Amino acid sequence: MKTSEIREMSQAEVEKKLRETRKTHGDLRLRKQTGQVEHPHEFKALKREIARLETILTEKKLVSASA
Repeated sequence: MKTSEIREMSQAEVEKKLRETRKTHGDLRLRKQTGQVEHPHEFKALKREIARLETILTEKKLVSASA
């Protein structure tokens, strides 16, 4: 998901997407422990998406707090 797409989302939508992405990352970690990971490059992509979502969520919270 691109940064511009995330910025267009509401704060609640970003929080929901963040929860879903963290769950996916956790599931992937569990599959890694059992040796069932087919695409190990997904770890890096998910971690970056989580960081992107957290950054934009923090920006949205700061804007709403200052308003």
